Amino acid sequence: MSSLNFIGGEKGGVGKSVVARVLAQYFIDNQLPFTGFDTDRSHTSFTRFYADFASPIIVDSYEGLDAIASAFETTEPEHPLRVIVDLAAQTAAPLTRWIQDSDLLDVMAEMGVKVNFWHIADAGQDSVDQLARLIDTWGNRAHYVIVKNHGRGNDFSQLEVSPAMKQSVAWGANVVSLAQLHEASMRKIDRQNASFWAALNHKSGEDALGLLERQRVKHWLHKTYESFDRLPL
Repeated sequence: MSSLNFIGGEKGGVGKSVVARVLAQYFIDNQLPFTGFDTDRSHTSFTRFYADFASPIIVDSYEGLDAIASAFETTEPEHPLRVIVDLAAQTAAPLTRWIQDSDLLDVMAEMGVKVNFWHIADAGQDSVDQLARLIDTWGNRAHYVIVKNHGRGNDFSQLEVSPAMKQSVAWGANVVSLAQLHEASMRKIDRQNASFWAALNHKSGEDALGLLERQRVKHWLHKTYESFDRLPL
């Protein structure tokens, strides 16, 4: 089955682009065809790190967003496609209008495309409130992937006991944890504007990862991939 993955969380700084990047690397390493879209006009993190696979779109433009759905138009059932949409902060309102006005969920269902709304959460109450708004908007018409990003906090008890979490799980949501990657290693990768693959394989230069840094990144990717293996991707 093809899948459309909206990587969101609405607030800034929760790690949406990191999740989009590691999901892209997961598809690459598993030789799964995918394409990506970057809605962040100020940082374009996804496009910077995975320029061969992602392109920028304007979320305020229906014509721009239509490119997301058009990616599936020539997809055949025996050759499923995965699409990653890295959502910038504060994009929920225009995205929701586009999805509702275009009957996107019905169109994707007719085409056999699984729609996954990824909610990237930090340990704050804002992430709980944003999840509640997300499931209030789409109900059980879509599938939810809730990511507890331990790079943005460790105590997720507010999220875990929230009615929004309980309801989304009752509807079949997947809940995964993203371990924290060593901060110094992540800074080096970001300064290189490198994919995770490039960061592991480029061993020279000022921001090159050392031997044990590369091993920690490999271990982090392996743990993350194990979580992704359980998802409807």
